[in-house]
Amino acid sequence: MRELPKFISVDDHVIEPPTVWLDRLPAKYHDVAPRVERHGMGDLAFNGTKYTYTIDEDGEPCDWWVYEDLMVPLRRIIAAVGFPPEEKTLSPITYEGMRKGCWDQQARLADMDVNWVEASLTFPTFPRFCGQTFLEASDRELAMLCVRAYNDWMVDEWCAGTDGRLIPLCIVPLWDPEAAAAEVRRNAARGVHAVCFSEIPHHLGLPSIHTGHWDPFFAACDETSTVVCMHIGSSSQMPATSPDAPAAVQATLSFNNSMASLSDFLFSGILPKYPNLKLAYSEGQIGWIPYAIERADDVWRQHGAWAQGPKLPEPPSTYYRRHVIGCFFRDDHGLHSLEEIGVDNVTFETDYPHSDSTWPDTKQIATDMFAHLDDETVYKICRGNAIAAFSLDFD
Repeated sequence: MRELPKFISVDDHVIEPPTVWLDRLPAKYHDVAPRVERHGMGDLAFNGTKYTYTIDEDGEPCDWWVYEDLMVPLRRIIAAVGFPPEEKTLSPITYEGMRKGCWDQQARLADMDVNWVEASLTFPTFPRFCGQTFLEASDRELAMLCVRAYNDWMVDEWCAGTDGRLIPLCIVPLWDPEAAAAEVRRNAARGVHAVCFSEIPHHLGLPSIHTGHWDPFFAACDETSTVVCMHIGSSSQMPATSPDAPAAVQATLSFNNSMASLSDFLFSGILPKYPNLKLAYSEGQIGWIPYAIERADDVWRQHGAWAQGPKLPEPPSTYYRRHVIGCFFRDDHGLHSLEEIGVDNVTFETDYPHSDSTWPDTKQIATDMFAHLDDETVYKICRGNAIAAFSLDFD
């Protein structure tokens, strides 16, 4: 049995240490800045679209992120590594109760070693997948300080001293595209080539990508070779058929927003305008891509006279192949459709420490999944495509 190249995971997560913002914000903000408090958990449930919970100081201990008037409990499903499948639940959790690699740099590196991972790109937790926690805040001055503080922690502490093994991924102030562009450039100047963005900004109450509103941001990403990373759920909505559908329906349909977002970008005119722009659909999987681009090309040919916005000089699939990266951890169907998807358009992830994570068995899972693929293809999926897309200093 061949040994796989070490993985570069393009989608993992960090649960921020409790003092990330208190250590970096002026003291006058400490009563309203993001911080951790311990309270008992009362009721905790997921109703199909959102979590609901109550505090009960006699209940199970839970660490809560507190910011302005927001309280967010930590839950086991976001710190699930180390628990057996039947215990990966909505149960409240404390920092002591979770695996240390969720939030501690050296412990994370050790867990990566166990899992055959050389390097890892980590999405935020409290700011949420594209920093929308700060978009929703009432004090924009404080929110901007929080964005910059998170990015400073990401670059100067979380990723620092790891020889590139922890890859910085930054957030931007979503309420101001010019300020977002400036933050992209500020971080690119110190070696950051990845930024979080919403898969469907309209769902966040923001202008769509068709308006031109985001041009300063996309221009900055294009100029600095910064990959726009859009995680499932970064529109604060997950696909659901009804409010009373079980969470398993959302989990099954999790790729849906990625597919919708790709359609948006393919017909937006943004990709021809910014030839160096790269989009990554994080945790979106890949098996859906062949039909999505086939359908987009068919619409371009059959309905271009009336259905297009900006006229595309080439078929949408052309822009997909130049600009888009699909990210997956389990997708046998996708791996059997690589010719249609494009071997150069696929990257791998482990989703540590979430309940979907393949840790600590990623090497064996991937070995089984990749058994029918040739060595060059396996190298590209495991690490080569990620190295090229994210401008990484690895072989």
